[in-house]
Amino acid sequence: MNMLDSLERKFGRYAIPNLTLYLIAGQSLFYVMYLTGKLERGATYFSAELLLQGEWWRIFTLPFDPPRQSLIFTLIAWYFFYMLGSALEEHWGAFRYNVYLLLGCLITIAAAFLVPGYPISNGFLAGSVFLAFATLFPEFQILLFFVIPVKIKWLALLTWLGYAWQLIAGDWATRVMVLSALANYLIFFARDIAVNARYGSKQLTRKAAGFAPRRSETVHRCSVCGITEKTHPEMDFRYCPQCKGTYGYCRDHIFSHQHKK
Repeated sequence: MNMLDSLERKFGRYAIPNLTLYLIAGQSLFYVMYLTGKLERGATYFSAELLLQGEWWRIFTLPFDPPRQSLIFTLIAWYFFYMLGSALEEHWGAFRYNVYLLLGCLITIAAAFLVPGYPISNGFLAGSVFLAFATLFPEFQILLFFVIPVKIKWLALLTWLGYAWQLIAGDWATRVMVLSALANYLIFFARDIAVNARYGSKQLTRKAAGFAPRRSETVHRCSVCGITEKTHPEMDFRYCPQCKGTYGYCRDHIFSHQHKK
């Protein structure tokens, strides 16, 4: 994230706060135009083929391409997107959240040229916002169907399984879109993924060798209060993307600590 730190110092003043709200407002406008017949349904999705034919505005309408489901489903989707996006912006700051969405859009647009005739919506991009939120706040609980309490990490697991199935059983265009939409997530969370894979492989090696780790060994330690997964097994630990270096924090201090530069 050192490059992001440098970019934020230079261009942070240009960040758009409350970006999620503006995206939903734009999508709402197009959705109303669809319902009233003032705009065709296919007017806002992105297509490399149509772009090359002169429809240059599709580059800019992709983030505002609204859901194509019923009004009730669309309102729920917007509410969910606002909740997740606002939480990410509060956690990362406006600049990093802007970069996350912009990176996803640019990679998706670039990948669209590999499948020029395929219509591209922003559905997979919204999925990357959901996965980022679930990674940062895995214990967050929602009411599925407004009744069933479910931790968001389990819904994220189902989402990953769905993407895996699309990569296996989907056509070439679907595979390209899934990978491109997940690229911004993988870039932002590469360090967490690498650290978890590293320590996970060490634990598997110990088990295979037939001995347990020493009692003094810990994988996660809060850099503020010093608690570990040994002393507080029920606690969640996260690495801060804004701190320089590998600093972990418990759930109670991930938002309140001073960033280490």
